[in-house]
Amino acid sequence: MSDQTILEKIIATKWREIEQAQAQTSFATLEQRAAQADPVRGFADALISRIQRREPAVIAEIKKASPSKGLIRADFDAAAHAADYEAHGAACLSVLTDRDYFQGHDDYLVAARDACGLPVIRKDFIVDRYQIAAARAMAADCVLLIVAALKPAQLHDLASYAEQLGLDVLVEVHDGAELDIALELDTPLLGINNRNLHTFETSLETSFVLAERVPEDKVVITESGIHSAGDVQAMLDRQIYGFLVGESFMRAPQPGAKLRESADAWGGHREPTNLQTEHP
Repeated sequence: MSDQTILEKIIATKWREIEQAQAQTSFATLEQRAAQADPVRGFADALISRIQRREPAVIAEIKKASPSKGLIRADFDAAAHAADYEAHGAACLSVLTDRDYFQGHDDYLVAARDACGLPVIRKDFIVDRYQIAAARAMAADCVLLIVAALKPAQLHDLASYAEQLGLDVLVEVHDGAELDIALELDTPLLGINNRNLHTFETSLETSFVLAERVPEDKVVITESGIHSAGDVQAMLDRQIYGFLVGESFMRAPQPGAKLRESADAWGGHREPTNLQTEHP
């Protein structure tokens, strides 16, 4: 067991979490709650509308900690961060719900979504339909499916089920073999994680290489390791306009201001429109 990678340990934990959760709430009950949840806000559409205009589309992440960096933000307030990100131009939000490794919580997603009008992705390690039903029940608009964590048959099944519930899917890859599997799906959002989830080492070269192989009908989102204007410009030079950024924002005194400052530096900032002052 000591030879397990970080990802393998996380996946084992997920199966235990699912078993424990099912003892409290049945899958049928979760599906009923999912059917009654607030309508989805259109996660993919929010990104695509900006990217089609060649504007950086930022998924701003709400993350308290990580296995590799430990505690990232002590004064953590999911609702306040969500409102802050919206006011400073984020296209979408990502909220970590993994408890054991990222100090996340389902309640953080609920609070963040209630505090703003942005579409929200549940950022977790999904291995079963139960977690997808739970995501929609908490009103998530999108789920993350990590190819490295799933067998191809699982990936296809979970993507199909998510679509049945009206959820968008961000399919995440880290290497060429995973990309081949991901491209078999008809989902438009393709995340390229610059971090190897087995070792947690990061290299932007991952996005540079893999993006060249992605068909034009897919939308590339580069994830992890984006820390400077130079990193972003390197992506823009390669026609990559979608970004998921967490740590560099969350370490800033004011994450939203850091987002605005970054967007201005990237030359792609526009004032947010249709900001809601009241949310259902």
